[in-house]
Amino acid sequence: MLFACSQVCAQGEPVRFEAVGDAIPRALTAEPGDAARGRSIVVNRDAGACTLCHAVPGEKTSGNIAPTLAGVGARLSPAQLRLRVADSTRVNPESPMPAYYRTEGLNQVAAAFRGKPLLSAQQVEDVVAWLASLKEPQ
Repeated sequence: MLFACSQVCAQGEPVRFEAVGDAIPRALTAEPGDAARGRSIVVNRDAGACTLCHAVPGEKTSGNIAPTLAGVGARLSPAQLRLRVADSTRVNPESPMPAYYRTEGLNQVAAAFRGKPLLSAQQVEDVVAWLASLKEPQ
């Protein structure tokens, strides 16, 4: 499946990405993702809030309604992780996971947040960098 989309990152610059199959092969930013920043986003309830649904390595309070993130870097490539973070509904239309980078076709979005991604392109890359580092199941 080929999908092209134009989004606006937090810096206001358009970022074009192409989803191919179950992945976004090219990074959304020129700057590589930072795994430490990515972990911070994942565990922060005001940012990614991933611990609400996922078991997250190293966190005492984690969700159990979505797959564990332990070992996800061994199961999925960075390109596959990027699509799941950007818009998991491209992989599973029934996914309850928020579309962290998609801004169109969403329901019940408050006016102040319409047209704005939940995470910037750089934040998506940071999260991907951290998830890709999780090679060991726990």
